Amino acid sequence: MTPQQLRALCLSFNAAVEDFPFNAETSVFKVLGKMFALSTLDARPLTVNLKCDPDDAVRLRSEYDAIVPGWHMNKRHWNTVTVGELPDRMVRELVEDSYDLVVAGLPRAERLKLDRP
Repeated sequence: MTPQQLRALCLSFNAAVEDFPFNAETSVFKVLGKMFALSTLDARPLTVNLKCDPDDAVRLRSEYDAIVPGWHMNKRHWNTVTVGELPDRMVRELVEDSYDLVVAGLPRAERLKLDRP
Protein backbone atom coordinates (compact mmCIF):
# COMPACT_ATOMS: atom_id res chain seq x y z
CA MET A 1 0.00 0.00 0.00
CA THR A 2 1.36 3.39 -0.98
CA PRO A 3 1.05 6.58 1.08
CA GLN A 4 -1.52 7.87 -1.44
CA GLN A 5 -3.57 4.69 -1.07
CA LEU A 6 -3.43 4.94 2.73
CA ARG A 7 -4.59 8.58 2.61
CA ALA A 8 -7.41 7.69 0.19
CA LEU A 9 -8.49 4.80 2.41
CA CYS A 10 -8.61 6.98 5.53
CA LEU A 11 -10.58 9.66 3.70
CA SER A 12 -13.05 7.15 2.22
CA PHE A 13 -15.02 6.83 5.46
CA ASN A 14 -18.09 8.95 6.26
CA ALA A 15 -17.16 12.39 7.61
CA ALA A 16 -13.42 11.58 7.64
CA VAL A 17 -11.07 14.56 7.31
CA GLU A 18 -7.31 15.04 7.27
CA ASP A 19 -5.83 17.54 9.71
CA PHE A 20 -2.30 18.66 10.62
CA PRO A 21 -2.48 19.69 14.32
CA PHE A 22 1.08 18.62 15.20
CA ASN A 23 3.17 19.64 12.20
CA ALA A 24 2.98 19.91 8.41
CA GLU A 25 4.26 16.35 7.89
CA THR A 26 1.96 14.39 10.21
CA SER A 27 -1.47 13.58 8.80
CA VAL A 28 -4.14 13.07 11.43
CA PHE A 29 -7.34 11.49 10.17
CA LYS A 30 -10.44 12.29 12.21
CA VAL A 31 -14.14 11.58 12.24
CA LEU A 32 -16.25 14.32 13.82
CA GLY A 33 -13.18 15.69 15.59
CA LYS A 34 -11.95 12.34 16.96
CA MET A 35 -8.69 10.83 15.70
CA PHE A 36 -8.72 7.32 14.21
CA ALA A 37 -5.39 7.29 12.31
CA LEU A 38 -2.10 9.18 12.40
CA SER A 39 0.76 8.88 9.89
CA THR A 40 3.75 10.69 8.48
CA LEU A 41 2.94 9.68 4.92
CA ASP A 42 6.39 10.44 3.50
CA ALA A 43 8.22 8.42 6.16
CA ARG A 44 10.09 5.24 5.25
CA PRO A 45 9.01 2.75 6.29
CA LEU A 46 5.40 3.89 6.11
CA THR A 47 3.67 3.45 9.46
CA VAL A 48 0.26 4.40 10.79
CA ASN A 49 -1.02 4.64 14.36
CA LEU A 50 -4.45 3.03 14.70
CA LYS A 51 -6.89 2.67 17.55
CA CYS A 52 -7.49 -0.94 18.58
CA ASP A 53 -9.51 -2.90 21.12
CA PRO A 54 -7.06 -3.53 24.02
CA ASP A 55 -7.38 -7.33 23.86
CA ASP A 56 -6.98 -7.37 20.09
CA ALA A 57 -4.01 -5.01 20.36
CA VAL A 58 -2.09 -7.43 22.56
CA ARG A 59 -2.96 -10.39 20.33
CA LEU A 60 -1.95 -8.59 17.12
CA ARG A 61 1.37 -7.49 18.63
CA SER A 62 2.18 -11.07 19.60
CA GLU A 63 1.30 -12.40 16.13
CA TYR A 64 2.91 -9.76 13.88
CA ASP A 65 6.32 -8.11 14.14
CA ALA A 66 4.93 -5.25 12.04
CA ILE A 67 2.47 -4.28 14.80
CA VAL A 68 3.86 -2.67 17.94
CA PRO A 69 2.47 -0.51 20.77
CA GLY A 70 1.41 2.92 19.52
CA TRP A 71 4.32 5.34 19.29
CA HIS A 72 3.58 8.45 21.38
CA MET A 73 0.08 7.10 22.05
CA ASN A 74 -1.79 5.32 24.83
CA LYS A 75 -0.20 1.90 24.38
CA ARG A 76 -3.28 0.10 25.68
CA HIS A 77 -5.55 1.45 22.92
CA TRP A 78 -3.22 2.24 20.00
CA ASN A 79 -0.91 0.24 17.74
CA THR A 80 1.72 1.39 15.27
CA VAL A 81 1.44 -0.64 12.08
CA THR A 82 4.26 -0.88 9.51
CA VAL A 83 2.16 -0.80 6.36
CA GLY A 84 4.46 -2.49 3.83
CA GLU A 85 5.07 -5.51 6.04
CA LEU A 86 1.42 -6.60 6.13
CA PRO A 87 -1.01 -7.54 3.35
CA ASP A 88 -3.00 -4.56 2.06
CA ARG A 89 -6.25 -6.27 2.98
CA MET A 90 -5.18 -6.55 6.61
CA VAL A 91 -4.12 -2.89 6.73
CA ARG A 92 -7.53 -1.92 5.30
CA GLU A 93 -9.27 -3.99 7.98
CA LEU A 94 -7.18 -2.45 10.77
CA VAL A 95 -7.93 1.09 9.53
CA GLU A 96 -11.64 0.27 9.27
CA ASP A 97 -11.63 -1.25 12.78
CA SER A 98 -9.97 1.91 14.12
CA TYR A 99 -12.59 4.11 12.46
CA ASP A 100 -15.42 1.89 13.74
CA LEU A 101 -14.07 1.99 17.32
CA VAL A 102 -13.96 5.78 17.28
CA VAL A 103 -17.45 6.02 15.79
CA ALA A 104 -18.77 3.59 18.43
CA GLY A 105 -17.52 5.98 21.11
CA LEU A 106 -19.39 8.96 19.67
CA PRO A 107 -22.71 10.11 21.13
CA ARG A 108 -25.68 8.33 19.56
CA ALA A 109 -26.92 11.47 17.79
CA GLU A 110 -23.54 11.90 16.06
CA ARG A 111 -23.40 8.21 15.09
CA LEU A 112 -26.82 8.49 13.49
CA LYS A 113 -25.60 11.41 11.39
CA LEU A 114 -22.94 9.10 9.96
CA ASP A 115 -25.42 6.36 9.00
CA ARG A 116 -23.31 3.95 11.09
CA PRO A 117 -25.41 2.90 14.11
